[in-house]
Amino acid sequence: MASPTTLGKTGWRATIWGELLAEFLGTFVLIMFGDGVVAMAVSALNSSGRAAEPTTIFLASGDWLLITWGWALAVTFGVYVAGGITGAHINPAVTIAFAVKRGFPWSKVPGYIIAQILGAFVAAALVFANYRDAIKSFEGAAGIIRDGEGGNTTFSIFATFPAPYFGDSLIGPFIDQVIGTALLVLLILAVVDTLNLAPRSNLGPFIVGLIVAAIGMSYGANAGYAINPARDFGPRLFAYLAGWGQWAFPGINSYWWVPIVGPIVGGVIGAFIYDIFIHDVLKARGVQPAPDVEVEGRAVEERPEEERPEERGRAAPAD
Repeated sequence: MASPTTLGKTGWRATIWGELLAEFLGTFVLIMFGDGVVAMAVSALNSSGRAAEPTTIFLASGDWLLITWGWALAVTFGVYVAGGITGAHINPAVTIAFAVKRGFPWSKVPGYIIAQILGAFVAAALVFANYRDAIKSFEGAAGIIRDGEGGNTTFSIFATFPAPYFGDSLIGPFIDQVIGTALLVLLILAVVDTLNLAPRSNLGPFIVGLIVAAIGMSYGANAGYAINPARDFGPRLFAYLAGWGQWAFPGINSYWWVPIVGPIVGGVIGAFIYDIFIHDVLKARGVQPAPDVEVEGRAVEERPEEERPEERGRAAPAD
């Protein structure tokens, strides 16, 4: 993926450290809005008198739509923040998939993942600081013991867990994470592929947000659609330190590793599927990148009219 043209590189910000700052802040923004909207739905709307009862949460589809759209906007804003520098991976599954199938340097992968996890951790801490009183009020009203009975309800503000209908099995949740992340990476590759119908006018981040909304609406209930190891692990680690203990680690049926391994596997699978079925076919057909667009991170920027190659050298129309 190409980055915006720069006039010169100076100082440490022009090194990988600048990229790590971008991944940190992009993931931070993602979690600020993502965990923030869940905190609203779980503990703040009810505790502030904006629900039927102080313990009213998750009125089925209504609250779920609030959460899915909140996460969609969270992803959109995170990509807009970091996209001009790194392409806004803000997700270890994306970083690894791009290393496997798009030539992203493996030497940068550990640093990107650490920056993403740190950004998620810090954002989760700030969300908790902002909603601490609301969370405490809801736990008191609902008789929740944070590290005991009912604690998974407020733990869900920060990280994910499998639905109870899976019983003791983690196979279903693991498959769910593989499917969700495969769809995510497959569709991201479609969005940034200039051989395909890449969106113009810098709409790439918005389309990626819609992808996440669709995954949440279609595949969210099984396991909370983490589809991002940093999004789950960073806040999970904070939640463990903030008192949610067993719900965070090891989690229900030792679930903590599923939203790490599942998305990584799914992301690589999604990348292979997209290339086999679409990208390699486009290349075999000799399709060329659209002359009026250039990739900037995950977005595609439409070039000004005067810069389009087909316009150069063309005579002006006669009056």
